[in-house]
Amino acid sequence: MNIQTVTLEGNAVRLEPIRREHWKDLWEVARDAAEDIFRWIPYPLRTPEDFERWADKALAEQLRGESLVFVTVERASGRLIGSTRFMNIDRANRRVEIGSTWIAPAWQRSAINTEAKYLMLRHAFEAWKCIRVELKTDALNHKSRNAILRIGAKEEGTLRRHLVTSTGRVRDTVYFSILDSEWPKMKARLEERLSENV
Repeated sequence: MNIQTVTLEGNAVRLEPIRREHWKDLWEVARDAAEDIFRWIPYPLRTPEDFERWADKALAEQLRGESLVFVTVERASGRLIGSTRFMNIDRANRRVEIGSTWIAPAWQRSAINTEAKYLMLRHAFEAWKCIRVELKTDALNHKSRNAILRIGAKEEGTLRRHLVTSTGRVRDTVYFSILDSEWPKMKARLEERLSENV
C-alpha cells in the first residue's frame, strides 16, 4: 500500500485532499445543522473553533500516515458539502477503515454518499490492493448502520462500551467489513445503482 494524497472523482462528487483553510467552508455548510449532523461523532464539532481544531488534527494524522482525509465536493456546483477519510491505515495487513464521514443535510439521501464510498472502495481494493476495508458506527445510529448495509458491507459485531463520547455517554460501536473477494460483485452492484441516478 503506497499511501499518497490523491483526488478521487466521479460524476456527482469529487473527493479532494483536505487543506487547512477548508475548515471555514465546511463550517459554513454545516453550522445550521451541526447538532444533527455530528450527534453521533464522539468528539465535538459544533463551533468554528471545533472545526479549526478538527482540520489541524486531520492534517497531523495525514502527515503521520495514519489517515488520508478528503473534503467532499459537489461537482456540479464546486461546493464543499462534507468530509470523509481513509483512517486506521494498516499497511502490513493491507487493511483500511473508511470513516469520519459526514454530508450536509441538503445532499443527504442523494447519490453523493454512494458514489463517494464507491470511489474510496475502488481505490482501496484496486490501487492499494487491500484485502479488507472496515467501517464502523455508533450502535444507536440506525441511519448509518442501514446505509453501510445498503452498500453491501457485512456486519461483524458490536464492541460494547467502546468509546466515551464528548458528552460523557459511553458508546457501543458496530463494526462492518468488505473483503477483496466480495469487491467485484459489490462493485458491479454499486455501478448499477449509480448508473440509475445519472
